[in-house]
Amino acid sequence: MEKINRRKFIAAGAAGLTGFAALGVTGMTGLGFTPANSTVDKVKLGNTGLTVSRVAMGTGSIGGNHHSNQTLLGLSNFVKMAHHAYDRGIHFFDTADTYGSYPFIKEVFKEVPREKVTLLGKMWTYNDAATSEPVAKALDRFRMETGSDYFDIMLLHCMTNGSWKEEKKRYVDYFSEAKQNGIIKAVGLSCHNFEALKMAADDPWVDVILARINPFQSHMDGTPEQINALLDRARANGKGIVGMKIFGNGDKIKENEREESITFAVKKTSIHAMTLGMESIAQVDDAVDRVMRIVKS
Repeated sequence: MEKINRRKFIAAGAAGLTGFAALGVTGMTGLGFTPANSTVDKVKLGNTGLTVSRVAMGTGSIGGNHHSNQTLLGLSNFVKMAHHAYDRGIHFFDTADTYGSYPFIKEVFKEVPREKVTLLGKMWTYNDAATSEPVAKALDRFRMETGSDYFDIMLLHCMTNGSWKEEKKRYVDYFSEAKQNGIIKAVGLSCHNFEALKMAADDPWVDVILARINPFQSHMDGTPEQINALLDRARANGKGIVGMKIFGNGDKIKENEREESITFAVKKTSIHAMTLGMESIAQVDDAVDRVMRIVKS
C-alpha cells in the first residue's frame, strides 16, 4: 500500500490557497462587484439519482489535522456563512474528516433542513494498518459528528495512483455495504493523480468523481485537455463529476482569473458541479452571482 505523509500533501498547496483566502469581506471591495439576488441553480449529478446545487461550499482550504481555514473562522462565523450560502441556493456541502468540518456541519443542520442539503464526506485512508480506525467505526463517528444518519456522497480521500481500488479494498467493500444499507447514497473518490482519475472514469463502482480542473493547469493532474478528455469519458459513463481547484488551489484569484476560471468550468468542461473554498459571506456572494451570470450568458 502506498504511504502518504498528510502534512507533506497539505503543505504542497498551502501557500497558493492564501490568495483567495485574503479576499475576505474587506478584500472584495474595489472589485466592481455588487451582490445580486440570484440563487444557485440545481443540476443532476450524473446517474447518481442526486440533484445538487451547481456550487458546493468547500470546507477544506488548507485543510488537515482536523482543521481548515473555514473551521478556523470559529463556529459562529462558519455557521453564519454556511447559512448565508444556503440562502443563496448553495445546498451542497463538501466536508471531510481531515478538515475537522463534520462537527461544524452539525451546527449548520440545527439551522437548515438536513433533507434539503447534499452532504459530501471524505475518508482518509493512509494511516498505518496497525493503528487505522476500523472503517465501520470511522463512518459511525462521522455520522455522530455531523448529526446525520447518512451521507449523500462518501469519497475515498486523495487517491494518488491507478491501483486505489485494490489498495483500498476494505474501504471499497465497506462503502458498498453502507450504500446497500442506505448509510451512503453514492460512493467515489477524490483524485490527485492522472492514473487514479483514468481508473475512476471507467470503474463501475464509482458513482462520483471529485477532480482537479482549471484553465491554468494549476495543481492539476494533467493538461486541461487531458483532464477534460477523461471527464468527458467519465460523464458518458454516467459518473457524477464535481470539479475542484477551480481557482488553481487559490493561486488564480485576480478578478480576470476568477472570471476565466468560472467561465471555463461552466462552459468548457464536463463537470456537473464545482466546490469552492469560500471563507466569507462576500466570497459566497461573489461566487453565486459570478457563476449564475456566466451560466445564463
